[in-house]
Amino acid sequence: MNMCMDAAYYSRGLELGPFRDHLIKKGVGEPRVESALANAAELEGHLTRSGRDIGNCDTACLDQYLANLISEGRNEPERLVDIARYCAFRSRPDLFIHLATMINSYDILPLMEWRLRKLHGRDKCEAVFHGFERPPLGTPTDAYPPLTARILHRMEGEMSSEQVRDLLTWNYHEIPPSAFQAMKERYEAAASIDEFLASEHDRLVEELKERFRSGQAWYEQEVTQDFVDHVASDQRLQTGVRDGDRIICVKVPFDPKNYYRETEPQLRRYHYCHCPLARSALKDGRFLPSSSLCYCSAGFTKLPWDIIFEEDTEVEILETVLGGGNRCVFSIRIPQGKMK
Repeated sequence: MNMCMDAAYYSRGLELGPFRDHLIKKGVGEPRVESALANAAELEGHLTRSGRDIGNCDTACLDQYLANLISEGRNEPERLVDIARYCAFRSRPDLFIHLATMINSYDILPLMEWRLRKLHGRDKCEAVFHGFERPPLGTPTDAYPPLTARILHRMEGEMSSEQVRDLLTWNYHEIPPSAFQAMKERYEAAASIDEFLASEHDRLVEELKERFRSGQAWYEQEVTQDFVDHVASDQRLQTGVRDGDRIICVKVPFDPKNYYRETEPQLRRYHYCHCPLARSALKDGRFLPSSSLCYCSAGFTKLPWDIIFEEDTEVEILETVLGGGNRCVFSIRIPQGKMK
C-alpha cells in the first residue's frame, strides 16, 4: 500500500478530522495540514501492517518506520515534524519526544562546523571535521556519541581550552530572541531579580501542573507527578536562585519518568542528561565525549539572560553528569551595573 492508498484508506478507516482541527487551531497552514494528515495516515498504515497502531507502537517500531523513510529518501524534516505532531495529538509524548530529539539535534554538528570555520578559518575547521559524516535524519540518537567523541577529541587537540569553550558556548538550537520577549518584559516589570526568579518559578510549576493534567509533554520532557513535585521543591531547578552576583541554575532531568524510578547511579545520569549527541554513551561509558561538550548546554542555559541583560553574559559550569556529577549546574554572572 503506497502513501496515497494509505491516506485514502485511513480517511475512511481512521477519523483524522480531530487531528485536522487540532492543527488548524495551532495555526498550521492548509498545505501543511494536508501533508500532516497524509503522513499520519501513512504511519498508521505501516503500523497496521505490523499488527500495531499508534496506541501500542514503541520506539523500536517507530525507528523501523523511520529506517524505511531513510532508505527511500523520504526522511525530510517536514515529514518527521508531521509525525511528531500526530504522536503528540494522540497522547504519545514518549514518541513525540523521541522524534523531537532527533529533529532538534540534527543541525547541531553542522552549526558547530560553520561556527568553527567562521571563528578560526577553513584549515582549522578541516582539521577537526574532515572525514566525518553525520547520520541521516531519523537515525536514533544512540548513533551519535562515537562521532561526537571523535570530533571533541580532535577539537581539544587542535584548539586551546578557551577556544573550545568559546566555540561551544553558543545558541546551537538557534532559538530566536523573540522567544524570550515576554520573559524580558516580566523581568523589567519586577522590583528585583529575586522577585522575578520567584515569580518565574511559580509560573513554571503551574505550567507543569497543567501539562501533567493534560498529558502533554513539556518541551522534550514527559511530565510526571514526581517531576512536578521535584521542580516545586527547588527554585534552582530550571529557574534559578541568585547567589550574590550569580544566578545558580540546575537543569531538570531529561527523562523524568525513568529518572525517578532508577536507583543505579550511572543509569540515573543517563536519564538526566539532555544532550542527544552524548547521552546514550552514559549507559555503558563507551564512546563518552569530553565534558567540554557541556559548554553547549551552558550556552543554552544562559541564553535567556543574554536577552534580558542585552549582552553576552558569562557562564560557568559547576557540575555536569557528563563530567561525572549527579546533575548539571550552571552559574550565570549578573553583568556589572545590571543588578536589580
